[in-house]
Amino acid sequence: MGSNSVVDMIQASSKVHFSGFHVNGHVNGLEQKAVKETVSASGEIQRQPFVIGVAGGAASGKTTVCDMIIQQLHDQRVVLINQDSFYHSLTEEELARVHEYNFDHPDAFDTDHLLSCMEKLRQGEAVDIPKYDCKTYKSSVFRRVNPTDVIILEGILLFHDPRVRRLMNMKIFVCTDSDVRLARRIRRDTVEKGRDIGTVLDQYSKFVKPAFDDFILPTKKYADIIIPRGGDNHVAIDLIVQHICTKLGQHDLCKIYPNLYVIHSTFQIRGMHTLIRDSQTTKHDFVFYSDRLIRLVVEHGLGHLPFTEKQVITPTGCVYSGVDFCKRLCGVSVIRSGESMENALRACCKGIKIGKILIHREGDNGQQLIYEKLPNDISERHVLLLDPILGTGNSAVEAINLLISKGVPEGNIVFLNLISAPQGVHVVCKKFPRIKIVTSEIDNGLNEEFRVIPGMGEFGDRYFGTDDD
Repeated sequence: MGSNSVVDMIQASSKVHFSGFHVNGHVNGLEQKAVKETVSASGEIQRQPFVIGVAGGAASGKTTVCDMIIQQLHDQRVVLINQDSFYHSLTEEELARVHEYNFDHPDAFDTDHLLSCMEKLRQGEAVDIPKYDCKTYKSSVFRRVNPTDVIILEGILLFHDPRVRRLMNMKIFVCTDSDVRLARRIRRDTVEKGRDIGTVLDQYSKFVKPAFDDFILPTKKYADIIIPRGGDNHVAIDLIVQHICTKLGQHDLCKIYPNLYVIHSTFQIRGMHTLIRDSQTTKHDFVFYSDRLIRLVVEHGLGHLPFTEKQVITPTGCVYSGVDFCKRLCGVSVIRSGESMENALRACCKGIKIGKILIHREGDNGQQLIYEKLPNDISERHVLLLDPILGTGNSAVEAINLLISKGVPEGNIVFLNLISAPQGVHVVCKKFPRIKIVTSEIDNGLNEEFRVIPGMGEFGDRYFGTDDD
């Protein structure tokens, strides 16, 4: 299902129940809360995590919903943080009267500590999350949580404090019948916590139900999405996961420039990027994993070429309705780094013609054409322009201008690269809105030497083994 269909489905369900999935009229606000970038203390641009808040009454199925979301977001780094971890440690006086302590009241939580931990994670710092002991009623152990793509906050009163609500890109309220919640609570507290049923019912009538009515249920109005039946509502959770994947997979620049395409990131792709960006990676490994990534980019780029429908007869005598590849195609590599992408293109397109362009690059000025050798009939072909790094965009503009001067229609050019700087994307897309750019990752920006950061260094030197080391 495409991103548009998911959004359309969510919007179509606004203010009504759609297969048990209720959107509380906040879709526009939700769409505007895209994953943002901030500048860290070190001056580097940090991509902020996508924060999901899951609230609802005790035993409503919040943890089950969170676990199902985490299970389906298998290509993303996800961490679950429970509001229960931030209970205040009880004093000796409170411990002596623990049965009269209301754990369902907003004052029972150390919200300032929660906000402090979230701020550090948003700034790309690792934090120590406390582990609250329900037997000693104290926090004495901590678990280390590293920066991640998605943070799921789960708790009964997450939406009560406006400061916490402002952290969230998506707010989910799990709505379950009160009788079901009570039955689950009795089973959980008697089996897991060893409490007798009389104590559980007394606590429920004295603290849990009044707190739900006074503090938890009123926060339902802040939810972007309301899930009836909790973890039993697979339709709602599937739609939520699709929406999250759409937001995570869509770079902010893709919303500005519809001709920019970033291939879907997986742990395999991120792992390959980790290797080729590592300054300690050997030349052999750098070339091997660069070739793998280049092949993926080339295959994705070929998918943007026109096709014609074609029917064939299979060996079983059946008719298969498929498509025929674009025949009039050529590649053009920007010397010298672009030549590293030629083998992948030849492996995908047998016998393809490849031209070459040499542009003088120095600092932020890449506008001096030194050499060009292009197919004579290039104006009649679709062109795959090859350059692994899109930095300032000046070299790309010069190369594209040359192709257009040779009669290549702007819409017939697909520019393929491994990493792109936002500055280069802006330059190319604004000047040539009809070409397509296909890349595997968009980096943070350029440094004072106009190098892409974090980047991977001088790609050509590392690939061809001509670096100073």
